[in-house]
Amino acid sequence: MRYLMMQMATGQAPDEKLFAEMGKFIEEMTAAGVLLATGGLDPAGTRVTSEGDEITVTDGPFTEAKESVGGFALVEVQSKEEAVELARRFRRIVGDGESRIHQVFG
Repeated sequence: MRYLMMQMATGQAPDEKLFAEMGKFIEEMTAAGVLLATGGLDPAGTRVTSEGDEITVTDGPFTEAKESVGGFALVEVQSKEEAVELARRFRRIVGDGESRIHQVFG
């Protein structure tokens, strides 16, 4: 099962200690064959909407910084519980904030 794990933006830049701890966590998940992709996201983004035949493209930002996605990890695990455990470990490293997990279908 694949899960998309998203880190909600905090507006705070990570320090060197956090980079080091996150680097170890990423290396461990990569070595275990769990981590498929990871990265940070542009907080502004671009919105594409459609209504009938009209397509509208609008540059962001659109929401409060705390509501935008700041980064992601795509993992492949055996169960939702395993994905939740990875998210728990991630939260222990980065501290206060919010992560979201969505199963990827297909």
